[in-house]
Amino acid sequence: MKPIWIVDDDASIRWVLEKALARENLATRSFSNARDAMAALETETPQVLVSDIRMPGESGLDLLQAVKQRYPGLPVIIITAFSDLDSAVAAFQGGAFEYLAKPFDIDKAVELIRRALEESLRETSVESGPAETPEILGQAPAMQEVFRAIGRLSQSNVTVLITGESGTGKELVARALHKHSPRAQQPFIALNTAAIPKDLLESELFGHERGAFTGAQTTRRGRFEQAENGTLFLDEIGDMPFDLQTRLLRVLSDGHFYRVGGHQPLKANVRVITATHQNLEQRVRDGLFREDLYHRLNVIRLRLPSLRERREDIPLLVRHFLVQSARQLGVEAKRMSEGALHFLSGLDLPGNVRQLENLCNWITVMAPGQTVDIKDLPLELTQSQDGAAEAGAPPPSTVSADPHTWPRAAAPAAAGSADSWIGLLELQAAGMLNAGQSEVMDVLGRQFESALIKTALRHTHGRKNDAAVRLGIGRNTITRKIAELGIDGAKDE
Repeated sequence: MKPIWIVDDDASIRWVLEKALARENLATRSFSNARDAMAALETETPQVLVSDIRMPGESGLDLLQAVKQRYPGLPVIIITAFSDLDSAVAAFQGGAFEYLAKPFDIDKAVELIRRALEESLRETSVESGPAETPEILGQAPAMQEVFRAIGRLSQSNVTVLITGESGTGKELVARALHKHSPRAQQPFIALNTAAIPKDLLESELFGHERGAFTGAQTTRRGRFEQAENGTLFLDEIGDMPFDLQTRLLRVLSDGHFYRVGGHQPLKANVRVITATHQNLEQRVRDGLFREDLYHRLNVIRLRLPSLRERREDIPLLVRHFLVQSARQLGVEAKRMSEGALHFLSGLDLPGNVRQLENLCNWITVMAPGQTVDIKDLPLELTQSQDGAAEAGAPPPSTVSADPHTWPRAAAPAAAGSADSWIGLLELQAAGMLNAGQSEVMDVLGRQFESALIKTALRHTHGRKNDAAVRLGIGRNTITRKIAELGIDGAKDE
């Protein structure tokens, strides 16, 4: 993390803030005037900048203007005397994160800097993204068609709709389209519209002004602003609420939008790429998706094949994921026997590539020895294969199709390790962070809560009050969570 810059001509103010932030284990760098800070900005940037408003030479307002021109997402806190409050308001309108009025309480100052720091880190994680686009692997003819399509679209800014089953790698393709486009040096911003609660999604997309709603203590840039001049990838677009579809259509139509609570239109120079695993045509017929928005998004459609359509790629993908998992854990990569590779290639994996990756994570953590044979795979995989063979049916896969529901063989009874799922959780989090995904805590937290509540409801045959007691939460809490997470099958006693 980069240091916090303190710019003030008063040495005592600098000293107090330096000592207070040092107690919080936060690095600082101090300047006695705005000119030196501006010069330092030529070669480096802070995580947060705290500046006095009145100093000899250039003022804090001059410094604020210079920062916002070059680094619009960098939080700037202005220090001002009570007599300068009019100037502070002007600074806030010019993009300041917040202001501190002298004399200020040092604990409140640290708390404010902490809030600015959290905002800065969120912005940094969203805008930086991964340094390298993850490699898309595939030798099957179906994947070669995808590669050709990416090549044909490489110099285009056209809107693309990516379709395919869950886990087929739609975000990887979106990143590849961005990497090979004229916007490659600009931000790539990804947002899963299904993972954000409906009442927060509008603010996530378009940002909000200070005071727009309860809890909106500062102005916040939305994903359209963060993706300016770059690419905005909207995953699971089929789950977008109907009223927000109207706002998205307006942006795509005229290129302007408003922050929540805002009155000034903002210009959006953004390439939009969307993805869905749903049948959008059917959702249009069902009245769940706007037909005019569908036609706006469906300019170029790129369909990704399921893993069942490219079984010959499974050995290649398995080797790649085993090396990747081993690198994340700092261990030697496991090797698959030919028999195990042949066995995996014959499975139907409804979670596609993502499910195969999770299985390789399980193998890295749980399989004994360096060479993995069929007997070392999760028991439920091999048992399901045997049962299906006896019934003359294709073998179903019991490894989770979603990244938050792990292979059930990782449970203590099958794997012999009570905390085996922790390792899998760490691997999943590492993979999401390496891929540049934002809101990792929120996404995995919601998935964790959903898994717990669903399991409890199955245990209590859908009786949510009993489930709440078993989980140790209140009845109102479980009712709210069931609604927020979209969980079916619950009933009142």
